[in-house]
Amino acid sequence: MPDTSHEIDAIRREWGTRLLILGHYYQDDSVLCHADVRGDSLELARQAAASTAERIVFCGVHFMAESADILTTAKQTVYMPEAGAGCPMADMADITQVEKAWAHIRKYGDDWLPVVYVNSSARVKAFCGRAGGSACTSSNAPRVIKWIMEQGKRPFFLPDRHLGENTAHDHGLTDAEVAVYEFREPDGGLTPEALRNCRMLVWSGFCPIHAVFSLERIGQIREENPQAKIIVHPEAPKEVVRLSDAHGSTSQIMRYVESAPAGTHIFIGTESHLVRRLAAQYRSRLTVDVLRTSICPNMARTNTQNLLKVLKDWPDRNIVRVPAAVAAEARLCLDRMLSL
Repeated sequence: MPDTSHEIDAIRREWGTRLLILGHYYQDDSVLCHADVRGDSLELARQAAASTAERIVFCGVHFMAESADILTTAKQTVYMPEAGAGCPMADMADITQVEKAWAHIRKYGDDWLPVVYVNSSARVKAFCGRAGGSACTSSNAPRVIKWIMEQGKRPFFLPDRHLGENTAHDHGLTDAEVAVYEFREPDGGLTPEALRNCRMLVWSGFCPIHAVFSLERIGQIREENPQAKIIVHPEAPKEVVRLSDAHGSTSQIMRYVESAPAGTHIFIGTESHLVRRLAAQYRSRLTVDVLRTSICPNMARTNTQNLLKVLKDWPDRNIVRVPAAVAAEARLCLDRMLSL
């Protein structure tokens, strides 16, 4: 495979501050080393909002680049090295299904407010903006849920069931107070009584990368290495989260590792590129292992070859542009999130 690093760096120097490359932590090191900013979804959303660069190249997946386009001005253009890099979880919340569900649940209470995880399409974010709700990330989801419930409203959380259930538990809700809207079933598989009585409703989407972590693996670690610590991302199933020592967003996982006492053995349940990077960074004083190897294939579709091609040719097919009407409504829910 040809070495493209020198060419990429030369183009970056040529463009200077007119170019901003954003890199999500789940990217491979060969790509991430060229990013002007590395971060999780919240940090990258903030950087996009603050940027004045003419061109923004987002090394991540499609919903992230959409958010960058929504938060930037008409004079800026957002590109992806691989425009086809999507998100299965985001695809589980189709806008037609979401709007149908919203109309249905409001028959059994008008006190709902939607919370849309940023891992969602621009059209779903626009729905949330119209309905008065807010976006959230895995790090600020508890704050957004608190904001809604302090208004005397009930959160309708989508598309990630696991993040919704884990956030509800952190907020003090019992499992019985949280209902799951099974989007593949008529009326979400819920009775009118269930919709009237629940205090929070969560969409039944999930992240395939984080759903693979199991109770069996945690039990094996506890038996073989009882002194080890386990931290998982809150997109993992609630049973896994509750048997772990800690849970948190990508940034929170990184801080957990950074602050761990020397000699600690930590197993991490999240995307493996990040875990292996942390293992290398802290190997002089910690042992860091994957809870289970789990790599996001869509993140892996970005590589140095297609990054270089975008920087050299700027193909129109790699532009990510959200229609203006959709962007205006989607920005409402993103701005609410950023203001909290």
